[in-house]
Amino acid sequence: MDEKIIIFDTTLRDGEQCPGASLNINEKIEIAKQLAILGVDVIEAGFPISSPGDFEAVRRVAKEVKGPSICGLARAIKKDIDAAYNAVKYSKCPRVHVFLATSKIHMKYKLKKAEDEILKLAVAAVKYAGKRCSDVEFSPEDASRTDREFLYKVVEAVIDAGAKTVNIPDTVGYSTPFEFANIIRGIKENVSNVDRAIISVHCHNDLGLGVANSLAAVLNGARQVECTMNGLGERAGNASLEEIVMTIRTRNDVFRNISMGINTKEIFKTSRLVSKLTGMPVQPNKAIVGANAFAHESGIHQDGVLKERITYEIMKPEDVGVTGTKLVLGKHSGRHAFKERLSNLGYTLKEDQIEKAFGRFKELADKKKEIFDEDLETIVDEEISKIPEALKLEHFYITSGDSIKPSATIKIKFGGKHVESSSSGDGPVDACYKAIDKVIKIGGKLLDYQIKSVTSGKDALGEVSIKIGSKGSVVSGRGASTDIIEASIKAYVNAVNKLLHKK
Repeated sequence: MDEKIIIFDTTLRDGEQCPGASLNINEKIEIAKQLAILGVDVIEAGFPISSPGDFEAVRRVAKEVKGPSICGLARAIKKDIDAAYNAVKYSKCPRVHVFLATSKIHMKYKLKKAEDEILKLAVAAVKYAGKRCSDVEFSPEDASRTDREFLYKVVEAVIDAGAKTVNIPDTVGYSTPFEFANIIRGIKENVSNVDRAIISVHCHNDLGLGVANSLAAVLNGARQVECTMNGLGERAGNASLEEIVMTIRTRNDVFRNISMGINTKEIFKTSRLVSKLTGMPVQPNKAIVGANAFAHESGIHQDGVLKERITYEIMKPEDVGVTGTKLVLGKHSGRHAFKERLSNLGYTLKEDQIEKAFGRFKELADKKKEIFDEDLETIVDEEISKIPEALKLEHFYITSGDSIKPSATIKIKFGGKHVESSSSGDGPVDACYKAIDKVIKIGGKLLDYQIKSVTSGKDALGEVSIKIGSKGSVVSGRGASTDIIEASIKAYVNAVNKLLHKK
């Protein structure tokens, strides 16, 4: 009989801790619902004590998302545990995840406590959480750098205290596959009550070994893997969900008698959603979900694939939801074809949202010959954004050249008023941003600016992604147009609206 690997997704908690990847409540719920469709077993929805907004986001996910267990993170402190339980209790399967550092480095410099104190705190926290919630997980933070004998002692004690899952984190991505496999094997061999709990792993990617360490742990008895879509997370990120799942599935000769509940055909769609809402682009050569993951340019490779796919492809693109089909729509297309294609792309929109998106589609069709799937996705993403438009672009005019200083005049709607503002800058985009800043006065700083072609051709739709910071907040913004200046302004307006919404 197959043993099931529990997929514990922490995109909404650890993934969101990636600088610039902040999500609002509606975006968290949208991602959580897609994760449920993907088939993850547990969703760690956030760290409820960290802010009122995070508490509310976890509470809403617990109320509205059906299927997976909904988990909240907590330090080994009563108020944290209370907050976590009060947020997740609305789920049919709530879980409280308690963590406490156990390595000598953390005990000496961060906690300033001895081993016996840490042991008592861990046991007390698990017992307290167990009184509130029937499903308690415990993580000895920085486990991979923890003294091995002390780690065994902590794991045994928290299982006795009622922990149903004990997670072994490689918190700083320090371990190697061989070493991490030994840690998991050592726990299985030296903890007397280990059969009463599920051993989990949570590996960071600082040395690029997050996935390798997680898989080494699975081969040595771990039965829960904590991971994120696209490998999102602190510093270099976390073990990537899609890589773990597809490795186990593709190499079933190695991972024998192991099963998962993941619907792999939803992987690509989930990846795209997370990338768009967090503003964190997926690198083209990213395994499984990158734009080039199933692309072949070499003539030798192309010849081989045409003769027999398995010569150069170890997975079918369709297995992860990737399709090579491009929809060609033009200005003569009607609503029925438009709605049908949106449905095929996985969108379920209300009639008023369809009308708005269709209007944008018609405007774009007058500017370019062909409309591709990526064009439609960009249009829909912009038109059904949940961020209120406190700031709205109406018109813009620019003058620029190699012998004059670029300048811009922007007409915007802000605070219920129509405002016109002008400024000069180092370039037309800089001039436009400065003109907007004169009106909104948020003191924002442009941290990142990226532009890419969404589709092919001279009339391609350009998409601009930016990050701006203001008073400790970092948000992303996106905008698309066949005019890159307009796309740049839209991205800035989108980011500003997010900042204003957060405030």
